[in-house]
This record gives sequence, C-alpha cells and structure tokens, in this order.
Amino acid sequence: MTNGPTDTPDSMRSGPSRPQRMDVRITGDDLRSRTARERTQSRLLGVSVGFCALFGAVALKLAAATVIMPMEPERRQVAPQVPTIPKSDPKGMMAGDFALPQVHRASITDRNGQVLAISLPVAQVYANPQEMIDPQDAAQKLKSVLPALDTDETIRRLSTKKQFVYLARDISPMQEVAINNLGIPGIYFEPGERRHYPLGRVAAHIMGAVDIDDHGVAGVERFLDKRLDSDRTPLRLSLDVRIQAVVRDELAAAKDMFQAIGACAIVMDVNTGEIIAMVSLPDYDANDFGRADPDARFNRAVTGMYEPGSTFKLQTAAMALQMGVAHIWDRFSTIPIHIGRFTISDMKTDHFAPWLSLPGVMAFSSNPAAAHIALDVGAQRQQDWLRKMGFFSPAPIELPEAGRPIVPQTRNWGISTVMTVGFGHGVAEPPLAIVRGTAATVNGGLLLHPTLLARDDAGTDAPAAPSSDPSPTEPGAPAAAGTRVISPEISALLRRILRLDVTQGTGKSAESPGYFVGGKTGTAEKIGPHGGYLKHVNVAAFTSIFPMNAPRYAVYVMLDSPKATPQTHGWTTAAWNAAPTVSKIVTRIGPMLGLFPNTANAQAIDEALAIPMEPAVPRGYRALGPGNDPGDPRNAPKPPKTPKKGERHGDMPVADLSTQPRLHAARAERAARSSDPMESRG
Repeated sequence: MTNGPTDTPDSMRSGPSRPQRMDVRITGDDLRSRTARERTQSRLLGVSVGFCALFGAVALKLAAATVIMPMEPERRQVAPQVPTIPKSDPKGMMAGDFALPQVHRASITDRNGQVLAISLPVAQVYANPQEMIDPQDAAQKLKSVLPALDTDETIRRLSTKKQFVYLARDISPMQEVAINNLGIPGIYFEPGERRHYPLGRVAAHIMGAVDIDDHGVAGVERFLDKRLDSDRTPLRLSLDVRIQAVVRDELAAAKDMFQAIGACAIVMDVNTGEIIAMVSLPDYDANDFGRADPDARFNRAVTGMYEPGSTFKLQTAAMALQMGVAHIWDRFSTIPIHIGRFTISDMKTDHFAPWLSLPGVMAFSSNPAAAHIALDVGAQRQQDWLRKMGFFSPAPIELPEAGRPIVPQTRNWGISTVMTVGFGHGVAEPPLAIVRGTAATVNGGLLLHPTLLARDDAGTDAPAAPSSDPSPTEPGAPAAAGTRVISPEISALLRRILRLDVTQGTGKSAESPGYFVGGKTGTAEKIGPHGGYLKHVNVAAFTSIFPMNAPRYAVYVMLDSPKATPQTHGWTTAAWNAAPTVSKIVTRIGPMLGLFPNTANAQAIDEALAIPMEPAVPRGYRALGPGNDPGDPRNAPKPPKTPKKGERHGDMPVADLSTQPRLHAARAERAARSSDPMESRG
C-alpha cells in the first residue's frame, strides 16, 4: 500500500526538522510542592554546614588541648607533686631556709640549718565505685603500682554501691603518676602532706609527732603547733645535731656498759639558756611514733622525776653563802646524825675527818655536813630559795611533757625535811631543773629560762624571761636576760668550789685535759614500789660546767639503775659511771663548739681557780663549828672591828658575819627537839 503525500513521516520528509511543541499544565499544588522541596534542601545544606563547622571547632579544640597546648589535669585528678624550687635570697639564706609551696606546715631545722622535720607532698587515692567498669581489672592494675594493696579487699570495696572509698593513703608522687597513667575510670587523687623526720632517732623526744591531720601531738610539734601551721618560715631550734649525735653515742655506750634501764644527757649554753643537745634513752624513730614503746617515748630529761642526790648540795652551799649563813672557812660535822630509827651518814668516809670546811663538804660530798648547812639556813629560807630557783615549778621549756617536781608540802616541812633536802633527798626534780640551777651558780648568778629555740627565734617563740640584771657574766660574753639570784662574787666562789670537786674530790673522773671541767657528783637511792628506798639501786648523775675559767656550757649525765662492773670495783655511784661519761662528751664536743683544750696555760688557769680544802680564817674572825675551840689560842677572838659601809672580806660581805655566833651552837638543840620522821637516808 502506497502512502499518500499526507501520510509521509516527518523523518522522511525533505527539508529542515522542526521542534515539537508540548503543552504542560502546572497546577498550584505542584508549585507549592516544588517550593517546599527547595526550602528543605536549603535547610539541609545549612545544617550540614553548621555540623561541619561544629565538628571542625571540636577537632580544632581537641588538637589544641592535646597537641598544640595540652591542658593541665584537674586538681582532684592529679595533685600538684613537683615543688617549685624557691629563689635564693640575695641577702643570704642559710641552708635549710626553704619552704615547699605545696605544704602548709613549716619545717624545723637545727641551729645550723640541718632539717629535723619537713612536710612532703603526698596524695590519697580514692575511687567512685559507681564509675567502675571492671573492679577486678582495676584492682589488678592498682596492685602493679601498689604492691602492698590487698587485692581481694580492693575488689570488695570497688564493688559496693558507695560513691566514695579510700584505696591508699600517702602515696608518693611517682606512684600517683603511675596510677594516673593506668587510665582507670573512677580513680581520683586527693592532695595531702606527710611529716617526715630525716634523722630518725636523733632528737626524737624533742621533735615529737603529728597526727593524721598534721596537728602536733608531742614535743615541739605540739607546743608550737600554731606557729608551725600559721608561719611557713622554717623554725630554727637551738639544737646542734652534731652535738646531739655525739651525746647520744656516748650516753648509749655508757647505758650499755653499766646496764642501766634508762639514761639522759643535756648540754646547755649557760649564758643564753639555749639547749644544744638533749638526749633520753631508750628512744625511738620519730617517723614511727605511733608504734613506739611507751617507755621509749618517755622523755627522762623533762618528764622524769628523780631525787637529785648530792648534785643538790650545790644549791645548799649556794644559798648558805648567798645568805651569809655560812662561809668557806666554817666547819661542819660529818658524824652520822640519828633521828628516831633513821640515820644520815656518808656512803664513803674517805675524808677520815669528823668535820670538814665548806669546800671539803662539796669535794667529799658529805651528807651530815650538808644537813647541818641546811639547818643553819632554816626551813622557810630553804623553801624561798628553792622556789626562787624554780625547783617548785615545771622547767620552762618548749615541751608539753615538762613535768611538775615532787616536793613536800610546806606544812610538813620540818627539820628532818630540811636536812634531807639539803643533801638531795626528799624532793624529785627533772634533770633540766638541775642543769638550770647549776648554770645560775656559775654564769654570774642569773637564772635563765632554758629554751629549745635558737636565740634569734627565741624572741618571738620562747617564753619571756624576766630580767633584773642583763649584764654579761664574763667580759665579751653575750648578754643573758634572766633573774638575778646570786651575786657575781658568790658565783665566782662557787666556780672554784666546783672545780675543786673535779681536781681533788669525787668528780676526778670527769676531768678533760685543757677544758677545766667543774661539777658535782650525785647518787640517790631509788624509791621502790612500796615507798621504801632500794639498797644498791641508784640514780647516778653528774652536773658539770666547762671551761670553769670562762663558763660556756653545762653538761649533765644521768644513769638510771646502773649495774656494777669490774672496772667500777663494785660501785654504782656517779663518780664511777656518770662522771667519766661527761669527760668523754666534753672531750668530743669541745672542738665542735669552737672550744679547744688550753694546755699551754693549764697550770696558770688552775692556780687562778684553786681554792684550799680548808680555807684559812680571815684575820679578826673565828670559824664556827667542830674543831674550833674558843679556848685554843689559835682560835682566840680578835678585837672587834667595825666594818665600813660596803666593806668586804674575801668573797663575803663583812656585815654578814654578825649572824654567825648563834648558828652552830643551836644545831644539836634543834635536832634533838625534832620528832619528824626521816623522809630518806643519806
């Protein structure tokens, strides 16, 4: 079939092609739908751009916080552990004058800057069990850093429903960093500090300790707790750890040699009252105060109360001389005194004389003679003297353990008490009180307040000491604030008497060549559990000063219940144990203190310090006491002489001699009328 002209397809037609025309109908719904789609696309594009910007900002912040500028960990997460090294003071800073910025309690140093106590930054590890993912895995990881950790207990604690449990206390900075690096969720750190005593046993009784909250519980830590907490400047003590170590070494050797149950030793500057060393044995490690034995924590130097024995005769002689009741040429009976069933007698009678002059009483340590001197002084004046010398009160020292002395009640202070106290029985005093009293007799007569603070610190931290005469005791010596109790003339006389005890008396074994040691031995029987005195159980002590030509330091040694050895020939008295210990200490510490033995001028110095065992009676006066018969032409009274105002004879005011004629004659009568029981035996 053939198509007609009208049926020919366009493609087969000749000539150019024409576009097709289509008519599209758009309704209003289509327009609205198209507009909505376009708006949605725009919104999605905006949200996408926003998310991209947000993620970009987060990525940038993370990069800055972790790579470019890492952020510090939270304080609760990692406590500050690395102390900032302080800059040196250009004006000069002593060794030890530093403070850790992370701790609040001040350090304690000795007089030379050696650190005795310091607080170190530590951390406490705690956890929030609610944030724990795997308690068992966490415990195992913690165990790798803390070997002492109890794994089972830790798992149990991390499995509880609590939000806070302690895991470990006082961990080191290295351990804290190691635990933090474990990345255990729910583990946190709490910053803290721990008190540390680098020298352990050295000066442990003086340091004391702090509790878990860093509050002082003993020693200077307790006495000066507020000062240590409020002022971070290091507290400088008067102690010298070199001297402290030497004294402890020698005291421990003596304690072991004589098998004593306890011992103590003190070194004090007699011009300033500064305690250079104070040792009590047995002792303990200051870092382990909580587990120390109570006997080891007992500070025998200030808490222990001991009958001073013959060391107290120094006070009897001092008050008699100062009051003008006795003179060095007076004589005193050594014959045993019987009162009721008690007897006052001497342990040894080396002097073989029925009487002794006052220097001989001290050198040979006669109990009956000292009792006679005390009787001449009388009960009231004896009490007043002891009270003025501080023997009725605790020793004023920066230690809360300072105990109160044991003294008889004044209403019971009868004649027998006067006599027994006169030779060091019937009262119990801490060793520091004896040292303080000894210093006052030789430093020119000033009673000082002993202190554990270095002198420049003592002005703000030490108890104030009243001053009646702050003049120096020796030319060139530092001024000492104290109370005048003895005249300089009597103090000079007492120095010679104390030197005599070492050169010719009971203290010969305390001699240290070139140091001119002076002192007084003291041996007292111990009181038993039922109140009676124990035979052959003694407290042996020696109180000393060196050098006697220019007193600088007091050295005291006490041994509690020493045993006899072959070297002591069966004796347990101070002359055989405490005195030689003092000699060893003086010989070793002298050079450390800047004092060197003066052997070149030894003879001249000893001659200047010498005093006769039986001093001659000054012309115009008659010595009182046994062996001074008024009928003897040698003792005939000289024509009376009217002293001029202020006139002195020797070391005593002439005016004081007018009280003498009545004293010795009344001794026997007073003793005979006494009905008081004896408190102790000589």
